[in-house]
Amino acid sequence: MITFRQMVPADVPFISRLEEQAFSMPWSAEAFLEMIAKEDARYYVAEEEGRLLGGCGVLMILGEGDITNVVIAPEARNRGIGTGLLQYMMREGEREGLTAYTLEVRVSNAPAIHLYEKLGFVSEGIRPGFYEKPREDAIIMWKR
Repeated sequence: MITFRQMVPADVPFISRLEEQAFSMPWSAEAFLEMIAKEDARYYVAEEEGRLLGGCGVLMILGEGDITNVVIAPEARNRGIGTGLLQYMMREGEREGLTAYTLEVRVSNAPAIHLYEKLGFVSEGIRPGFYEKPREDAIIMWKR
């Protein structure tokens, strides 16, 4: 059974390795440790039988959530884990007063865009050249 919970420091090495595998500009373990210690940030993980499958995080700013990271282990993709993890994060956020969520996603990342649209996010603009390695525009998505 897949469960979701708040990220703890012991989860950071695995999640930062996942980021290194998935992204051209991954967050470092130190960056994750800083973020999970912040009062205005929440980071969560998905696990199955004690094995981590992915993580996500959100910064809470004046009632809105800025989703900063979503990463799922390659072998765990296409199992609904990203959907479940984001739904869990948003339920937890609602308990803390978040009423809207935003994120940026590479224009070429069709699987992520599909996931976000399935969860009710809509494109509301483009950030030209937002990503590097390779340089690429980001779609700004909101769920209000």
